[in-house]
Amino acid sequence: MFSAAAIRRRRVARFAWGVLGYTLFVILWGGFVRASGSGAGCGDSWPFCNGEIIPTNPALNTVIEFGHRVTSGLALPLVIVLAVWAFRVFERGSPVRKAAVAAVVFMVLEAAIGAGLVLFEYVEYNPSLARAIWMAAHLVNTLFLVAALAVTAWWAGGHAPPNGFLSRRGLAITASIVGMVILGAGGAVTALGDMLVLDGGLDESHPVVATLLWARIFHPTVAFIVLALVLAAVWSGRGASPMADRLGAWTIGLYLVQLALGGINVWLQAPIWMQMVHLMMTDAIWIGLVLFASEALSVRQPERVPAPSLART
Repeated sequence: MFSAAAIRRRRVARFAWGVLGYTLFVILWGGFVRASGSGAGCGDSWPFCNGEIIPTNPALNTVIEFGHRVTSGLALPLVIVLAVWAFRVFERGSPVRKAAVAAVVFMVLEAAIGAGLVLFEYVEYNPSLARAIWMAAHLVNTLFLVAALAVTAWWAGGHAPPNGFLSRRGLAITASIVGMVILGAGGAVTALGDMLVLDGGLDESHPVVATLLWARIFHPTVAFIVLALVLAAVWSGRGASPMADRLGAWTIGLYLVQLALGGINVWLQAPIWMQMVHLMMTDAIWIGLVLFASEALSVRQPERVPAPSLART
């Protein structure tokens, strides 16, 4: 039987997993907005859509963009509810509280970056380096948001928080996480360059587009470097716990599948459906790596060994 406190914590964990799942749906929809060139569906007005609260007689790209705004708008109150609930259930100083607050911060930044993309017109087929920088920052913030939600759910479910990042194991795992962030940012720039050429019809000789397409070489090269970092991290964390071993194997397996999907994506010239699959796999790998890091570096309370009783003489 679970205690009342344990039941409340399990409910927070289930809600956190639900918020994470919904957030991943919003992320995929946002990827579809970018891949389909629908980012300007609501014009350059925000939070309104073409100057209206609810667009009338919208075109398809307006429906896509407005739908993303609505689903994104619902994500913020869900994360706030999660944070408030975590503060009510978990004690002061709990890592669950800290992770939930971090999720709120990254969700607010996510909304701010999205609004900036619209207001500065870094949407549709805008070929500017500033847009590439914003897109990379958007992806990095998204990774941090997903990580915060994932560890909120993980720690609320009873798993211990990580420690020892300065150990040899911690440094190997940290290097793999940093590598994944760089790889994700490069992937965002690569996807932007492909969209501008394949869907936007821009010439590859365009100076900005040519710079963006350089990521076609940079991204796969970094992908294999990060694979080595992930392998080293999982190897360093072997034996930390059965769960860490399973998460490590899961992450490596997904990563190898992702490499194959990346090659198929290039061969098929980045169709929208393949871009969505690629993005979904990126999120799955990232969650696996973050949870592996938490488990492999987790702080466990030492088991209490009962003191031997003195035999009566």
